[in-house]
Amino acid sequence: QAEAKKQGRPWDAAKGFDQSAPTSAIRLVNGGNHPLEGTISLSVNGETRQDAKLSDMIWSVPEIIRELSLYFELKAGDLIFTGTPAGVSAVVAGDQISAEIEGVGEISFELVSN
Repeated sequence: QAEAKKQGRPWDAAKGFDQSAPTSAIRLVNGGNHPLEGTISLSVNGETRQDAKLSDMIWSVPEIIRELSLYFELKAGDLIFTGTPAGVSAVVAGDQISAEIEGVGEISFELVSN
């Protein structure tokens, strides 16, 4: 991503490619009960890379939904990727990745290359 940005090229491909969006179990949220408090964290090979409060995110989930709804028809089952807190860095094949949103869920996996 950083290299593409430095060269003035679109960096979308650095984040969006086949099988680039692992998700944990999908949990139904009724009535907009999205957590506004809690932590969001990510570790790679046991090293914490991201650890922040949900309240420190630029936009809350309800704000994101409200804004996206102005431009897109959102339906049940749609996934919205919110971005992440500070601490983004490269990962490579073989890395063990664990992520958690407190009160929502967690996921752990090994990054593999096709």
